[in-house]
Amino acid sequence: MNVAHTTAFFDLDGTLVPEPSLERRLFAELHRNHKIPLANYFRWIAESLRLLPQGLLAIQHRNKRYLTHIPGDLVFRYMDSISFFEEAIVRMAWHIHQGHTIVVVTGTLEPLAILAATALACELEARGLECHPLICATRLKEDRGRWTGGLDGPALYGSAKAGAIEALAQRENLDLRQSHAYANHLLDRYFLFAVGHAHAVNPGRELASVANERNWPIWHWCQPRTTNSQRSTCLSSRIESLEKQA
Repeated sequence: MNVAHTTAFFDLDGTLVPEPSLERRLFAELHRNHKIPLANYFRWIAESLRLLPQGLLAIQHRNKRYLTHIPGDLVFRYMDSISFFEEAIVRMAWHIHQGHTIVVVTGTLEPLAILAATALACELEARGLECHPLICATRLKEDRGRWTGGLDGPALYGSAKAGAIEALAQRENLDLRQSHAYANHLLDRYFLFAVGHAHAVNPGRELASVANERNWPIWHWCQPRTTNSQRSTCLSSRIESLEKQA
């Protein structure tokens, strides 16, 4: 008989890493380095108009037309470092010591989530802990190594995050009732409702209200983790490997 695993699910932007979001940082880097063709801005506007009846959240999370025809490996070239909250790393280390499976669940682009998970592995390795986090993230369609600007599946925000971890739990035999989830935004409430132990991290007023009603722990993580040479070397080496695979 297979024993279901207890899991710690972590949101990424605003929970593990300080704002601004990783995707906004990627956009800023691509824009600054003139890697976004002018036509892509018009593609983004046209897609925004198409999605407008579905609301601003749909535009924010589902419109990736600014990435049309851009090589996917640019993520690893322009996002070469990620800083985490020190308190988040300490909490994750605690879960690893308990034997819990670690999963990063995020609405950001899957390549950014892979990069974040790689950086997390380096952070934990520096503490003498071996961990290879699983990932649930928003996937993009590709054509010969370049993004098409379309999504390959749902954008992971709102209830879609809960659906993603429920599907993962079935595939990986995870026990959601005994599992933990950490998130910072009211949109993540469905994701938090899906587990037995929900935690609000740096919550806004609305999520804090939900947390207080449901007696969830509230965490205030604010200390960015500084990167030392050991972790930098580890991450640089693994990014090089990821670039070769891309």
